[in-house]
Amino acid sequence: MTAVVQLQSHRLPNAETISSAQHLLELARSKGVDDRRRLLLGIAALCDATPPGAEASPILGEIFMVIARQAERDIRKALSDSLASAEWAPPALIAMLALDEIEIARPVIANSPLLKDQDLLRVLVEATIEHQIEVARRPRISGRVADAIIDRGEPASLTALAGNRTAEVSEDSLGRLIEHSRRIAALRAPLTRHPRLNDALATQLYQWVGQSLREAISERFRVDESKLAEAIDAVTRPAPPPGAEPLGMEAAAEVVDPEEMERRLVAKLQSAGQLRAGFLIRAVREKRLSLFEHGLSALGGFPVSHIRAAIVRPSPDALFLACAAVGIDRAVFPAMLEEIRKLNGGWPGDGDEGFHGRMSLPPSAAMREFRALMGHIGG
Repeated sequence: MTAVVQLQSHRLPNAETISSAQHLLELARSKGVDDRRRLLLGIAALCDATPPGAEASPILGEIFMVIARQAERDIRKALSDSLASAEWAPPALIAMLALDEIEIARPVIANSPLLKDQDLLRVLVEATIEHQIEVARRPRISGRVADAIIDRGEPASLTALAGNRTAEVSEDSLGRLIEHSRRIAALRAPLTRHPRLNDALATQLYQWVGQSLREAISERFRVDESKLAEAIDAVTRPAPPPGAEPLGMEAAAEVVDPEEMERRLVAKLQSAGQLRAGFLIRAVREKRLSLFEHGLSALGGFPVSHIRAAIVRPSPDALFLACAAVGIDRAVFPAMLEEIRKLNGGWPGDGDEGFHGRMSLPPSAAMREFRALMGHIGG
């Protein structure tokens, strides 16, 4: 009989023969097969004896941690299955199991009430794409976790999130998912059925879907084809200069500088209250450095010349301060910095990376330091 079967199906009628929890801890530190099996039976008895709503003893938590660090795969899998819904399990053990290989982590990620936002965010950063998909599928994930999934932009995770009807997805975040559907076709079908889809978002989604999905949208919402055509034209055709003759689509696109179009996009998002730190992260990931510069300038209220000066400095300290001032998470910055260096010929340099000592600065303090540091540069 395997250890898994013993853990899941046996009970210990003579638990009193195990003298104490301390004895279980000694068994946990043993590498003998018989001791490990006796340990599993003893833990099962202690679990059965834990009243509903009660906390497990600290020594039981220590035993679990020892097992998880040293145990074979089948024992870790058995622990994950057994503890997936337990409210009394040691939180550190649950967090550890959530980062284990996916077959072990899946029950815990899907069900454990002990996984908090910070645990799920850590899984998104440190674990595999399969783990990220399970986080996106987890019932009732918070808006903070949903936004982190959208910021990462992984197609499989985004598709799982789009199909998660219990996730806390704001109207703004749903709009970002719809924008991703321009390039990720798999998002479109679940988005047409999303419970938070409204008339405005349905019209936006209508542009990217095929005929069958358009019919599905039309069944839920009234989409005015003529207004949709006008909206598409207004977005794609820039306004001509005062006094100029109207231009055709191709001629209009030629006279508008791409950077000016990026500036207009940033201004539009800002006026609609939709310019967020996540937009800047996406701009870098999509290799649109100029869009990132204009977005950071607008969001922080900095002259764009200061932002451009910051990314050609010998060290990344100024860029870090600007990013921290607009709420870009300090854990995200190192990866962003590497992407910016790839786009900018290796700048900012890596000399005196003093930003590591400023990681705990609040946004207001980072903003003051950035302004002071760059104050000698004209706007």
